[in-house]
Amino acid sequence: MALDTISAISTPLVASGVAVIRISGKKSLEIASKMFKPLGKTGVLDFMPNKMYVGEIQADGFFDHGLCVFFKGPKSFTGEDVVEFHSHGGVAISKGILRKVLSLGARLANNGEFTKRAFINGKLSLSSAEGLIDMINSESESGVKAGYYLYREKLTSQINSLQDIILDALSEIDADMDFPEEDLEITSTKNVKSALEQVIEKIESLRATYRTGRSLKNGVRVAIVGKPNTGKSSLLNALLSYDKAIVSDIAGTTRDIVEGTIDIDGVRFNFSDTAGIRESDDKVESLGVELSKKILKESDVILFVVDGASIDEDDQKIYEFIKGQNAIVAQNKVDKYGKKCDFADICISALKKQNLDKLKELLYQKTIGSGIDLNGDFLCEERHYEALSRAKEKLTQALNNIDKVPLDILSIDIKDGWDALGEISGKTATEDIINNIFSKFCVGK
Repeated sequence: MALDTISAISTPLVASGVAVIRISGKKSLEIASKMFKPLGKTGVLDFMPNKMYVGEIQADGFFDHGLCVFFKGPKSFTGEDVVEFHSHGGVAISKGILRKVLSLGARLANNGEFTKRAFINGKLSLSSAEGLIDMINSESESGVKAGYYLYREKLTSQINSLQDIILDALSEIDADMDFPEEDLEITSTKNVKSALEQVIEKIESLRATYRTGRSLKNGVRVAIVGKPNTGKSSLLNALLSYDKAIVSDIAGTTRDIVEGTIDIDGVRFNFSDTAGIRESDDKVESLGVELSKKILKESDVILFVVDGASIDEDDQKIYEFIKGQNAIVAQNKVDKYGKKCDFADICISALKKQNLDKLKELLYQKTIGSGIDLNGDFLCEERHYEALSRAKEKLTQALNNIDKVPLDILSIDIKDGWDALGEISGKTATEDIINNIFSKFCVGK
């Protein structure tokens, strides 16, 4: 489809060594020819694709010495003709070049519009676009890898394969309806049942990777909890290797959630140091305790810090509250009370930084798991998980009714399952879903 010509600065708008101004659309090369004077004999309109040319870039009121490269559509990122100017990275320089481009007939690109055009022109799937923004926004090695799994179309390939199996099943049903005299129903029912079982099994296999995949992408949520004065804030500071939380002997000092992040074996761990959980007449402290309870319910693992040689009544109340959740009991202050650790999973000293490396290993094992290959394929987007869940629900409903209702009635649920899977690849995604995904990109991507 024909789209207008757009442009944007594709590098951060800060002083830097190089800035990239990108143009995409039918008029890209024409606009470039009015702005770029090559040092060589080849004119802009005769530029070879994918080759850098040195020359003078005319901006709005001044010139800069830089590079120009032309990407011929459809063999470009957007699938359209694309031109990039590589200029010096001054803010005024890049803004001046962009203003000149816009004055020659391009318009300013919207957030993610270059990538959206790539999707519209069939250069990448919707899930691949999501993987790209995940890679850009990732703050951990594991997050980059999770995004790359999507970007390289691995999930889309699996979804397409499942949709093909469903389409074959729907074709069986159509054939049975179109040629009733052929008595195909028994064979069709058997084949449809086999197809549904195969797809449901694969969907469940994908869904099973979501918890780990979400943690790889977003980081593991760790709630540090315990009664007041067990050393929770000291432990957070020790794990972060700098003073993030206020440390005091006064009980109830932490009244709000204090957060910090560390990297453990390529995975980001997001810590929340919660207010000490106890009964209190102090209204502010009580609000902090209620917020702590909310954080506990949303965490991936709870780090329950206890103080002393035994668990007292206050500790027991907290333990009852978190019972059933993924938790690690850490006995703090072993430098003071000794290393007897009968009731705890690990003994530590936040003050002396004893056993903190072992604590990190335990946190990793309790959330990501031992022996996990971070280069593996993991489902990491909530949107994908929900779409797979709806597909499974519809297909399971069809499977459960396969011997109870006619095949043509079953095809309604089967088609709904196919549609749900199509939301992942983009085949059936609504305009709202598409716009929401691309709004997460910066203007220049």
